[in-house]
Amino acid sequence: MSAVPSRPTSSAAATGLASDAPLKIAYLTYRGKPHVGGQGVYTRHLTKALVDLGHTVEVFSGQPYPVLDERITLHKLPSLDLWNDYYPGRFPGYWEIKSKGDAAEVFTHLKGTFGEPLGFSVRVYEELKSRLADFDLVHDNQCLGYGILGIEKMMPTIVTLHHPITRDRALEMAHTPNWRKRRSIGRWYNFVKMQGRVASRMPRVVVVSENSIKDIHTDMKVSLDRMRLVPVGVDPELFTPLPHITRRPGRLITTASADVALKGLSYLLEAMAKLRTERDVTLTIIGKPREGASNDLIDKLGLRPHIEFVSGVPDERIVELYAEAELAVVPSLYEGFSLPAIEAMSTGICLVATDGGALPEVTGNDGETVLQCKAGDVEALATAITRGLDDAELRARIGEAGRQRVVERWSWKHCAQLTVDQYREVLAMPQNVAKLRKNGRV
Repeated sequence: MSAVPSRPTSSAAATGLASDAPLKIAYLTYRGKPHVGGQGVYTRHLTKALVDLGHTVEVFSGQPYPVLDERITLHKLPSLDLWNDYYPGRFPGYWEIKSKGDAAEVFTHLKGTFGEPLGFSVRVYEELKSRLADFDLVHDNQCLGYGILGIEKMMPTIVTLHHPITRDRALEMAHTPNWRKRRSIGRWYNFVKMQGRVASRMPRVVVVSENSIKDIHTDMKVSLDRMRLVPVGVDPELFTPLPHITRRPGRLITTASADVALKGLSYLLEAMAKLRTERDVTLTIIGKPREGASNDLIDKLGLRPHIEFVSGVPDERIVELYAEAELAVVPSLYEGFSLPAIEAMSTGICLVATDGGALPEVTGNDGETVLQCKAGDVEALATAITRGLDDAELRARIGEAGRQRVVERWSWKHCAQLTVDQYREVLAMPQNVAKLRKNGRV
């Protein structure tokens, strides 16, 4: 077995392009809104940082669409939106099926599987096959539909795989006692097999943590020598301490982009209910209230008056919310990286986080840069929160050290620079030099 690569290396190999030439990049994301999980944040900030470095980026996206820098062109390739917030799992009318991508999405949906990745990959293949001369490289942000294989045959292609969705599937299955629902969940996540097949055939896969590299290799059989570590970033000038804002005693803050078992929100809610028997604790959740287990649990535990949901606000308001809270909490059972963790740390708030997935790799050592606890343990989470709430000096020290850790290690500029190193390595591969020549790029 090959050693896991710890960092990308730049390549000056002849590609037909100058080693420092600005690149034209087609960036793909089947869902891209910044407030819909880490992939949307990654899209928004990485593409901006790439343009800041002098490259040209055009984004191809399904809805919800990303909010992009004004210098970036957005091409909207709408899905049938079968899993929208208001009517998830709806069946489309026959008049809505207007393209090969629509047909692929509906066919997959009929089998009970999440069809957006496949549908988007077919749509973007159809879009790009007439634009081969317009781009040097395609960067796919974890769509990994079969259409990406077709694109890779025509154009140099690289993919980002944040973490294996196999872990989401396993946790959802483990937290669902009803066997009929487990079978339905298994069908819905069947697209993961497709993603594994596509990823294993890509010449280069960018991964955001060492932990994800290991899990992707184990679960999706992607060869270690095809993966490279490129950590994501944060803007420390935006996510910065706001000392003029007074923290509210007992206020906690967390991010819940989706009500899924992997995010561990139910454990935080149970810990909060336990804490409220002894003290006044309130919680701000960055995300929308959704029908589901966690929303039901809020009412069951009598927490509704003590919880505030905030969504659709700019990053500047999120920074203010961090400044108003005493502790930020990441209760996840698994994370491939965790943008909410480093964004919180960058603001100087004391972070409480579990040891799920890559979180220890990201947040650092317990008692130094984070208050760490075992994932999936309500008692341990409540103890870590109590530890932080009871010691103002500890909160201040960990908050300051946490920000320093983020500033020293992660920025979007650094992420973009390492990503461009990977672009140039992929462009130097002999099969891709031939594609560039055939497409008239060199």
